[in-house]
Amino acid sequence: MSNLEVKIGNLELKNPVTVASGTFGYAEEFADFFDLNLLGGIITKTVTLEPRHGNPPPRIAETSGGMLNSIGLPNVGVQGFITEKMPFLRTLKTKVIVNVAGKVGEEFPEIVRILDDVDGIHAYELNYSCPNVKEGGLSFSANATVAEKLTASVRKATTRPIIAKLTPNVTSISKIGLAVENGGADAVSAVNTFVGMAIDLETKKPKIATITAGYSGPPIKPIALAKVFELCQKISIPVIGIGGIASTTDALEFLVAGATAIQVGTANFYDPCASVKIVQGITGYCRENNIEKISDIIGSLNI
Repeated sequence: MSNLEVKIGNLELKNPVTVASGTFGYAEEFADFFDLNLLGGIITKTVTLEPRHGNPPPRIAETSGGMLNSIGLPNVGVQGFITEKMPFLRTLKTKVIVNVAGKVGEEFPEIVRILDDVDGIHAYELNYSCPNVKEGGLSFSANATVAEKLTASVRKATTRPIIAKLTPNVTSISKIGLAVENGGADAVSAVNTFVGMAIDLETKKPKIATITAGYSGPPIKPIALAKVFELCQKISIPVIGIGGIASTTDALEFLVAGATAIQVGTANFYDPCASVKIVQGITGYCRENNIEKISDIIGSLNI
């Protein structure tokens, strides 16, 4: 049996397959489909200081091969998350990573301080990169100085691992990666969605109420893979690869490019079992190729 364990800072995952925030709810929604404990980790829907309703509809539109979303981070707020969602999450035997976002930078460390007293949380993913909120959002990972200072402020609030989630909608993603590394992040996750748009030709109106939205799905994989490779070449902390991963082959490409772990996102919407199928696929690949441990293929790209 191959060893699929990977480490993100001092966070140990039983395998490199996790699920992307916003595509898996708070995990309980998927509990009837498969054993959630088979995953390396679960990244929750974003948690903000206060409850949010999100953006007005329509806020999802299917495109050829992918999807646009402008959900706007609706959630129950940090206190609602603790009382309503954590009881179930605490029953899981896999790692729970809470995605955190704030309207202003000061809210990030405040939320983390509140969550730091809660049992059952293993790490935080800082959502610096959501393109679908008006307050803060994209600016946190579009400006290296801001990203570094914000990461440093969160670092002071917790000893748990910190993962900074980065946007691809910047001139240099590795510059932001270096900034959050300097700020004390244990890892980065990349990439979040690209900015996209769709138009209804009958009405001449955008298909999304906010006009532009986050574009995700299989078509972005080659671009996301290139961004992950760039980060892996420039920073020394682990990179968690995201972007169009829908199959075992997709996941393995990110690992070979240097990613320590991956997140399955849009695929969860049309195949709720996509992530566990990838776990099984990686297991089979390692067995068939006599790979004793998954770390042997991470960053094994021949160039």
